[in-house]
Amino acid sequence: MTDAPADAESLSMLSPFRVLDLTDERGHLCGAILAQMGADVIAVEPPEGSKARRLGPFAGDVEDSERSLHHWAYNRGKRSVVLDLQTDDGASRLRDLAANADILIESAGPGVMDGLGLGYDTMAEINLELVYVSISPFGSDGPKADWAASDLTLQAAAVNMAMTGDADRAPVRTGGLFPQAFHNAASEAAGAALIALWERQTRSGLGQHVDMSAQQSMNQACQSYALSTPIGATPPIRSAGGVLVEGLHIQLMWPCADGHASVTFLFGPGFRAFTQNLMDWVHEEGYCDEATRDKNWTEYAMMLLDGREPVSEYERLKQVLHDFFATKTKAELLDAAMSRRVLITPVWTADEVIDSHQLAAREYWETVTQDLGDDGPTDVLYPGRYARFSVTPMQPLGPPPKLGEHTDEVLTELGAAGARTQPRIEATGADITEHVASTALPLENVKVLDFMWAMAGPAASRVLADYGADIIRVESETRLEVARSLQPFRDDIGDPEYSALYNNMNAGKRGICLDMSKPPALEVIWDLIDWADVIVESFSPKAMAGWGMGPEQVREHRPDVIMASSCLMGQTGPLAMLAGFGTMAAAISGFFYPVGWPDRAPCGPFGAYTDYTSPRWLVAAVMGALEHRRRTGEGQYIDFSQAESALHLMAPALLDRTVNGRVAHRVANRDRHIAPQGVYQTAATVSDAAPDAGSQTVMHDDNWIAIASVDDVQWRSLAAQMGRGDLAELTLAQRHERHDELDAVISAWTRPQDGMALMYRLQDVEVAAHIVQNSPEYTADPQVIHRGQQVEVAHAKQGTTVVDGSRFVLSRTPAQVTYGGPTLGEHTFEILTDVLGYDGDRIAELAVAELLT
Repeated sequence: MTDAPADAESLSMLSPFRVLDLTDERGHLCGAILAQMGADVIAVEPPEGSKARRLGPFAGDVEDSERSLHHWAYNRGKRSVVLDLQTDDGASRLRDLAANADILIESAGPGVMDGLGLGYDTMAEINLELVYVSISPFGSDGPKADWAASDLTLQAAAVNMAMTGDADRAPVRTGGLFPQAFHNAASEAAGAALIALWERQTRSGLGQHVDMSAQQSMNQACQSYALSTPIGATPPIRSAGGVLVEGLHIQLMWPCADGHASVTFLFGPGFRAFTQNLMDWVHEEGYCDEATRDKNWTEYAMMLLDGREPVSEYERLKQVLHDFFATKTKAELLDAAMSRRVLITPVWTADEVIDSHQLAAREYWETVTQDLGDDGPTDVLYPGRYARFSVTPMQPLGPPPKLGEHTDEVLTELGAAGARTQPRIEATGADITEHVASTALPLENVKVLDFMWAMAGPAASRVLADYGADIIRVESETRLEVARSLQPFRDDIGDPEYSALYNNMNAGKRGICLDMSKPPALEVIWDLIDWADVIVESFSPKAMAGWGMGPEQVREHRPDVIMASSCLMGQTGPLAMLAGFGTMAAAISGFFYPVGWPDRAPCGPFGAYTDYTSPRWLVAAVMGALEHRRRTGEGQYIDFSQAESALHLMAPALLDRTVNGRVAHRVANRDRHIAPQGVYQTAATVSDAAPDAGSQTVMHDDNWIAIASVDDVQWRSLAAQMGRGDLAELTLAQRHERHDELDAVISAWTRPQDGMALMYRLQDVEVAAHIVQNSPEYTADPQVIHRGQQVEVAHAKQGTTVVDGSRFVLSRTPAQVTYGGPTLGEHTFEILTDVLGYDGDRIAELAVAELLT
């Protein structure tokens, strides 16, 4: 299916819905996603404008509220209304707007909106149908709900930072100068809001509160390693461009002739063919002998762990690759990735991302003409649609609004609309016409056929499972799911049923094993397609078509079904067939280059970063398509590219390049707007400083605390705590200028102190600070415990295991997580009998033909 021309009946998925966006930089990406999907998004700003308008970089480096590239990146397509919510008149007008809205998004922090008389309980009295979304650092409740926070301290709290950076230096944050924690939360909140909206439209007629925690959302970027401690696995240790696991340095980034490249040199059934292709190439060019080329790449990881292969030999292999890659340019390596089927992508800068032939071929970029006042109109190149929809294609968005540009227009509409005389649900074509206080899971009426693998795809369908969707996952023993071969493993036992990543990403799903290489098995798949509302797959492009199940074939068979394909680069373009993982998409999308120390090679974010970010966007895409189908009965095809969605997370960096001609470089933990800020070493001690948390044992001597002086008040408090009143009155500019000196002062002060006690001491005076948590600390974190982030569930082989809970909370219909990922073929018989209605003879025929494997 290709993009269809828009018409009056299919302008967008969300055109019937109105969204009030009260957020700043901590949440405006959520509204941006809904605006891309066609919702009428009204940005409600204070008289001085959103704080995001005061964040650099600025167009032409002119500090002006209308030239903030950060504001530009996330506010196109919105209407700006100025209301002073501190006044009775402003608060009253917001209540009037809320009476006719479907979704409200706010990021003010727990209790702030309540204090203004604009919290969820008040708004629900005005509009029972309102979905009210709160995005906050740690969630709306719990012992850390009111803590001071910054992007740096949230990443420290979320485990991913513990694994990011060089082993001999402080951990570093993902994103470099461009914050990521709230972007992860905001993108996840978009899908959460649409799940709540779906529940309203199909079941209850009621809205509810969506409570989004940035700490929990950012935690997804640790690839389930936060579960190491509760399942008895060894926690990982960071190592630049990779990770240290059980004494092995798993290297994921390598220097090459003109820069660096992401190379997936891993082992096991899911990686064997790619690794063999790489070693064949290395041998062809004379860099290794036949014995090295032909090692047992299927068993190699286990051989290293059980001692059959010495670690010294593994280190020799890496040196061989190091020498080989040093002779290749980034372009040569990318060509080889396509021609030789090896898992390699170049580490691209913003320059190279802008010049990508893949993005050009997919007509990804959107050019917007903007009025820059005295500088006149100028054309600005923006990241474009985050996904391609065959029936409801996303329309290009206009320029970001001037402050208050639409105030009169929106308030006039409000006056014309008057008070509501009928439920909003009727105006938006709901399946129900009255309010029912249902507590059933929102997606209980949704059936999903899941062909996803690894993490990016399964993490999206896992969210749907948490909220009630019936997910049937198709696997094959003949081609083992790659996540089953990835650590951490329960008790460090390399059993494919013991992988925390697999069990976490597939909790709550049912599993069937089918050998899809045999044509009769495809008859079973067609029967499952007849059962499904949604089909999701993450094979390489054309794989489903090769089985006769491409989007056109499925559309012809089931015009009402939604089908979504998720892959690295999208289904079309010169790099469409690029196979691999989020490490590679992150590298080629510009995420690796700006992360690390300025005097060293880039280390990149930990692991497969776009595997962690893209599921949120895919959830929103599927929910939007479901809403369109609910109104029209029409299915459609979604072409979803990890890279294209992820580029929005670095949109200000890309705009800095297209507008100012500037490429962001590595700055470790420095920040454009905060100084001083850093990660500082603390003593390796045992602390019982956390109130009501009991003792917490530090499992290693890699102990650090992230501290951010978010404003002048916090800086003065920090200076007082250090006994350095002589520094307290330094301005922000002076603190930036003397950052190296201040880092030395802070480091000397933190080094002998217990990190946990220091964290609580600084939070007591409202300074943003958090210890850098690995799995042991995260598992014992009282906020994580309070929010139920780690859940013990049933498992067919392990008895019980531990998986993540939902990263957001719906107030009336919260998630339910009851069992871990299915063992191989665990539900095959149940699915064949109860879902498809096969009798014993039919099942026996399938078994005899060896299709159920």
